[in-house]
Amino acid sequence: MITTAMNQYLPDASLVQAAICAIDDFEQSSATGVWACLDRATVAADLRSRVADPFQVNQGGQPFCGPASVLFELARKQPSRYVQICQSLYESGGFQGTDHWIRASDELRSNVDRNLHMSQVDWMVLATLRESENLLFPVEPNAPDLIRNLAGMTKSWEIKGWIRELLGYSRMTYHQAFLFDDINAMSQSIAAIQANGVAMLLITAEGLLQDNPPPIPFPSHWVTLLGNFWVTGDRISFEIYTWSQRFTKYFWASVTGMP
Repeated sequence: MITTAMNQYLPDASLVQAAICAIDDFEQSSATGVWACLDRATVAADLRSRVADPFQVNQGGQPFCGPASVLFELARKQPSRYVQICQSLYESGGFQGTDHWIRASDELRSNVDRNLHMSQVDWMVLATLRESENLLFPVEPNAPDLIRNLAGMTKSWEIKGWIRELLGYSRMTYHQAFLFDDINAMSQSIAAIQANGVAMLLITAEGLLQDNPPPIPFPSHWVTLLGNFWVTGDRISFEIYTWSQRFTKYFWASVTGMP
């Protein structure tokens, strides 16, 4: 169920309707899918749920928080392009980004293991994005945890690239937050949101989200900044896509993007 608080972050109804029509066309298409483990009807149903409620985008049991934070904003801000990208990926194995053609490898598409630990449509897009940046480690749904985590590590420049390729934004900026720059980094991130842009925050998930601070904090998770900002002195409250808690010493950096 979508709560009143979440409603303010959902796409405009006219954008949703156009995307739903595109999903209907995709579901009725006679083109052959190129993914061994994916089913068109299932992908279409997944698309409908995410266009209606982008909060359904979910990395599941895979270490895809970085690309998921960008994909969430694509589904929320540009639902028709989101559907277009998914249809192109399903039917041709790739999609046209702003500057580059992004393609899933034959190995990724030929995987027959349906135990993906996440929805089919999220796997298709997020695994493709993650693989497109990997040089050493393959993206496999049931590889050992160490390999999956190494393959899933997201760097700030990858976030910047995905913001450009998926959302088409031209102004991406990295803001350091650790040491003494956290207030400035958050202020810059808030300014980007208020300018109709996006902001992804790099945090220590164990400290911020699980209230279980590690002995030595380290950056481990990307989240999406949403809104409801409230500044009181050196404290800032806000809402994020993942879970919402208070930042203390677990905020490391942000990446912002604006049209």
